Amino acid sequence: MSDKPFIIGVAGGTSSGKTTIAERLADSMGADELALVKLDSYYISRTEQPMEERAAANYDHPSAFDWDLLNEHLDELLNWRPAPVPTYDYTIHDRTDIVEVVRPARIVVVEGILVLWNTELRNQFDLKVFVDTPADLRFIRRLERDVVERGRTQESIISQYLATVRPSHEDFIEPSRAHADVIIPEGGLNRPALDVLMARVREIVN
Repeated sequence: MSDKPFIIGVAGGTSSGKTTIAERLADSMGADELALVKLDSYYISRTEQPMEERAAANYDHPSAFDWDLLNEHLDELLNWRPAPVPTYDYTIHDRTDIVEVVRPARIVVVEGILVLWNTELRNQFDLKVFVDTPADLRFIRRLERDVVERGRTQESIISQYLATVRPSHEDFIEPSRAHADVIIPEGGLNRPALDVLMARVREIVN
């Protein structure tokens, strides 16, 4: 195929609902029509660091991600080639040996907190979406998620939020909303906005 896939970037703060939107789009369209790439897969490898150092790292800062690899993989998908995407284990703060092959599709969604921050990546997007959810709701969602899914204590989550998550949101993530074409309040809970986005995606495919 010679035509370029349609690329959508979905950004927003931690636990804003951006993942819900991206995954609902993916479920609605199917793997043959939509390829989903998550920024969280591109956390840098920390194999050489001791666990204490890994746990203390700022995972919401741009330096936490392997932008070169992500842009390289997006270029593969843009040229209708599969991309060998790494997987990340939050319990050990490091990549695993597992590689997920993401196959090219007519629609490619790139989702993550900072996908509108990186200029090279952002310039590839045909549609830029920012999910805007109040900070208190995002914090509550993150607290519940990290306790249940990642086995963390409330104390460690609160400490990390105050030390790195909130400052990085204010310095990098929130300013990136200025690049968005569409701003969706409340994330996946905003059903009308999600329906509009899904309708646009179906138009592109058809």
